[in-house]
Amino acid sequence: MRGLSARAFRRALAATLVVTWSGVTSPALASRNVGTLLAGAARVEVTLPSGTPLGGYGGFPRRAWLPDILGRHPYAFWFRPSTGVHDPITIRSLVLESGQVRLLWVTLDLVGIDPGLLTELRPRLAQRGLSYTAVVASASHTHSGPGAYADSALFGFLAVDRLSPSVRAALVAGLEDAARRADAGKIPARIAFGRTEVRDIAESRVREPLDQELGVVKVVGVNGRPVAAIWNYAIHGTALGRDNFLLSGDLMGDAGERIERAIGAPALFVNGAVGDVSPRPRGWTGVQTAGQALAAGALRAWDSASAEPNGLQVATERVPLPTPSVALRNCLDGWAPGWMNIGLADALPSATEVTAIGIGRTGWVTIPGELETRLGLEIKAWGKTRFGQVLIAGVSNDYLGYFLAPVHYRRPSYIACASLYGERGGEVVRSAATAALERLASAEGRRR
Repeated sequence: MRGLSARAFRRALAATLVVTWSGVTSPALASRNVGTLLAGAARVEVTLPSGTPLGGYGGFPRRAWLPDILGRHPYAFWFRPSTGVHDPITIRSLVLESGQVRLLWVTLDLVGIDPGLLTELRPRLAQRGLSYTAVVASASHTHSGPGAYADSALFGFLAVDRLSPSVRAALVAGLEDAARRADAGKIPARIAFGRTEVRDIAESRVREPLDQELGVVKVVGVNGRPVAAIWNYAIHGTALGRDNFLLSGDLMGDAGERIERAIGAPALFVNGAVGDVSPRPRGWTGVQTAGQALAAGALRAWDSASAEPNGLQVATERVPLPTPSVALRNCLDGWAPGWMNIGLADALPSATEVTAIGIGRTGWVTIPGELETRLGLEIKAWGKTRFGQVLIAGVSNDYLGYFLAPVHYRRPSYIACASLYGERGGEVVRSAATAALERLASAEGRRR
């Protein structure tokens, strides 16, 4: 959620129309001693200023009828203030260290990630002597988490409200606290992986098959004590509608609390290829119904998880993107000519990054927004020829809207309207993800 100057955009434009990846930003790093792994985790609840607006829905009744030009609300401008806290806004962190590879993974109850949060976090950690090969920040994609944290006029107006330094400062302080606690608590550990399927709680926005896999990376100390779970499932945090004004982690927050009570350790939720996936249960009852189903699935996967080698690897790719714009045809139900677009070159970047992570035989790849299920399944199918399994870390490290398959980009809809990098944007990101995973697999000699 950031802007980019037109001049910088033009410098990168020449490479944007190729469905590929380019510009390696870091070598693929792999731990040398796969028998040694240190792990630490933490859970931190963030106290936000009273009246922090919610982020996620752009329409009424969340949106104020008039912006708060009189300054009646210190933290809300485009949107109405929240009225309280239903369940705590939470940051969960996991530090993994093997050899020279150090990974910090944080998950937040937000609708999307502003990379500026990490830009502020890294020097604060460095002052404490903490540095990492890679930092991954994953938003749960709750639409009832806080807004007012992103330094983006575009996304501020559309969904998360104008930046409030106080709200942003509370989140950055929580990130720093969570990272420090996780790093200080590292112990010798081992990992395992489990999977299951959770059905009947989601539906497709494009009427295609869903990815119903729920994957769990289980991290325990060598003494058997649980350290953390990373659990992955694709679902929108929209069980609570736009008429909700209480801060909440939505159904993912409910599930996370249940998992943590059962295992006694932080449970980091990482969303999947969520672009076309909506929850079926709705309202506060739906939050509980879906939360129970997801927690039960995660605990099944935790209990049945099989041990994996303690390897840790990271590779990052720089990805040039197509020209960003809004296609009015997609937003107006087809009642606009195809050439009528609103350019966003000054508001959105011309390039992004994807990070591939290997934890044992499990490959992960970050997506800076909402990837369509079809593209996520293609990445998973490709990755299984090189890893034991591959999981999509959606809505991670940035938020650049939706990334769809061309057939669904060409079909006017809300998700096509919010797909800001054109017909080929989804294929560009998919190709970059497989390229990053390929480099990761090659570094460890995983090719079969």
